[in-house]
Amino acid sequence: MTCDDDLHTLIVGREAMACRFEVVFNTGEVADATGLGCDALDLVDEIESRISVYRDTSELSRLNAQAAAGWVPVSADVFALLQRAVELAARTGGAFDIASGALVRAWGFLRRQGRVPTDAELASALASAGTRHVDLDPASNRVRFSRPGVEINPGAIGKGWAIDRAVELLESRGSRSVLVHGGSSSVRARGIQGPELPGRGGWRVGLRHPLRPGRRLATITLRDRALGTSGSGTQFFVDRGRRLGHILDPRSGLPAEGVLSATVIAPSAADADALATALYVLGADGLDCVAPPGGPVAAILVLPASAPGAIRVTLANIDDATITIDTEAGMEIDRRPAAE
Repeated sequence: MTCDDDLHTLIVGREAMACRFEVVFNTGEVADATGLGCDALDLVDEIESRISVYRDTSELSRLNAQAAAGWVPVSADVFALLQRAVELAARTGGAFDIASGALVRAWGFLRRQGRVPTDAELASALASAGTRHVDLDPASNRVRFSRPGVEINPGAIGKGWAIDRAVELLESRGSRSVLVHGGSSSVRARGIQGPELPGRGGWRVGLRHPLRPGRRLATITLRDRALGTSGSGTQFFVDRGRRLGHILDPRSGLPAEGVLSATVIAPSAADADALATALYVLGADGLDCVAPPGGPVAAILVLPASAPGAIRVTLANIDDATITIDTEAGMEIDRRPAAE
């Protein structure tokens, strides 16, 4: 994801959650924008300290260590995150599942050292994976696991959730137009980029080409929406000549294959991130689940095309005012109904 650079913006950035987070304001629109952006990034840091599974002191690390032995209380917002994640797991038939940490660990992706697990290791991890093993008590904000070995891993939703909280803070402090992104995969925009002029609305962001580094696949205008993109272009390892990406299918325990990239536009960044991961796992069969015709969610699915080196782009619920594709030789474009 890249922001348009032909308009004057003020950017406040920081490293967090293993990527670059940035808060983007229209220049001169917000008093003390730098301080406000730092406050939003401080909030991202605070969220990371509580949900990172790479920190032994975080709430989720404590939950993973204790919840198989009984109920564990968590903060109200972390409980809300888990509730939404369970709902999204049900919606996607388990193609997104926050309780797949045992699988992430088995494949070595938890420490970013990919490896192929043995059949026994994979079977054990699969038995301990899935929100079916997670019990939630909304009356007391408590969580427990129904068996040992279950692990929560927020990797496919955590950045988006932090972005949502940051945008809420910015809005509460009077920022009407702002864009917040984490790395190149998660972004949420509010208001208008640049001055309010006839025909202008939203923020324009670039979607990277999954096969051609440095090239833009499309430009998307986000109007009070969020965008999430999933792909294995940078996190993978090669085993016996076969490229294995870090996005796992929680249902089989195996790396997802066949999709080049999956992008979802949704009302919240957490939903966009989680649903993009699910669409990457499901492929074209998941479009009606993730972005049903006429619904509030849109999708861009990129698959290999019939011609060597070419791509097929499927658009669901996206109109021409929202996306402009940088066409190329051999590209196939499939348009499904736009949202009403």
